[in-house]
Amino acid sequence: MTITRRVDRSRPFVARRMNAVEQLRAEKKPWRLTQLVLGLAGYGISLTLLVESSLGASSWNILAEGVALHSGLTFGLATNIIALVVLVFWIPLRELPGLGTLLNVVLVGACADLSAFVLPSPGSLPGQLLYYVLGLLMLTWFDAVYLGARFGPGPRDGLMTGAVRVFGKPIWMVRTGIEVIVLIVGWLLGGTVGLGTVLIAVLMGPLVQQFLRVTTVRLAADEHAPESPESGEKPLGGRPRARS
Repeated sequence: MTITRRVDRSRPFVARRMNAVEQLRAEKKPWRLTQLVLGLAGYGISLTLLVESSLGASSWNILAEGVALHSGLTFGLATNIIALVVLVFWIPLRELPGLGTLLNVVLVGACADLSAFVLPSPGSLPGQLLYYVLGLLMLTWFDAVYLGARFGPGPRDGLMTGAVRVFGKPIWMVRTGIEVIVLIVGWLLGGTVGLGTVLIAVLMGPLVQQFLRVTTVRLAADEHAPESPESGEKPLGGRPRARS
């Protein structure tokens, strides 16, 4: 006789925090790996769309542009170097790396450079608007897609997930704060800031938080995850689950 456990759908979903070994051992690997690669590739392409729109790139794009201006590096290479530097800030946050962390450093910048060679520059304002809107939607959606695969965050997103865990604040609040700080640093380095840049900084956190409700792959062990904010577990959407 088989006993089926009934899942209480009224309780917030908690995504269990996993180290690199647990991420690789967890179920649904083919689906999760596919989601990871597609998410990172789409994220890289979205960066190029935003840059080509000339209406305002993401905060991290502005920073990469500023670094590229001062160093002579390509935009994609500057993006990857920034990612490596950001990893240092994971240490005090005790963030756990994984396969997604490594592939983020490799794929995002490479896909950004490759798409820059393939995508034509928009020749009119409607074309720029199309690139911008598509880039914004892809940036937030594919960020949530690769994070939802649960192979570990990339360097930039690791700042967000680590700060969410340490400070117990919702994703939208933490992400917005990080985006604004990065935007200011990039602007000081000479990166091009537009109205669209400010819009991305404001919308990035809330949109990613909402999209994660759909993209996060649920695993069998999630149901038994600890509910303590100190454990690093958090419900889908980033707010620690309250004790009953």
